[in-house]
Amino acid sequence: MKRLIEAPRYLFSRAWQYAFGTKASCEMSYWKRCFCREGNTFHNSHYRKLILAVAGEEDEGFLADKVVADFGCGPRGSLSWAENAGRRIGIDVLAERYQKAFPYELAKHGMEYITCSEQEIPLPSETVDILFTVNALDHVRNLDAMCSEIRRIIKPGGLLIGSFNLNHRPTRAEPQLLTERRLDELLFTGFSIEQRRLSAPGKVKSGENLYAPFYTGNLRNPAEGPAFLWVRARKSIY
Repeated sequence: MKRLIEAPRYLFSRAWQYAFGTKASCEMSYWKRCFCREGNTFHNSHYRKLILAVAGEEDEGFLADKVVADFGCGPRGSLSWAENAGRRIGIDVLAERYQKAFPYELAKHGMEYITCSEQEIPLPSETVDILFTVNALDHVRNLDAMCSEIRRIIKPGGLLIGSFNLNHRPTRAEPQLLTERRLDELLFTGFSIEQRRLSAPGKVKSGENLYAPFYTGNLRNPAEGPAFLWVRARKSIY
């Protein structure tokens, strides 16, 4: 009988959080569920394949001895695989909360976790050689400020490599509706685009990976609907 009483209470609490909870509480709740579902750990083996695919690279040789960062990294250890990098930095608004919630897990990642605000990334200008960001920019509240900060911390001649959710309906945890035009105006100013790929997502219901069109090269016309944009851009040296 106790289970019958508690289950509706749990469901109500979860529904309340998504409807009225803060952005941070929604995101932390998501990560805690992932942690429990994956056996009190975080699976991160997929990051190597994904990030190298976004970068258009076959292996991690291009990261050798570089200062590498991931903006909006989450607590999974997104750069754990990049062992040849000179420095690996995870940047996230919730980094401090990740450290408190998953201290032993984060200690295994070989990364520095840095807490940024919605206005500032606490790194000196022109620090990062290669900055990754994977479907994170739609999570920020102050898009103008965060784009400016990302541009600021990348070295002249450095790379910005990102995957972006385009035309996705805003939610409490993902308040930004990103378009190619907004990204060109706010993020890629002062960068030359080396590679730009756009596609509608794969058909998840049939078991296909969301990014399958990119891996196979069979890009799908998004027809103004939800899409993924993969960009590799280099910061001007002037």
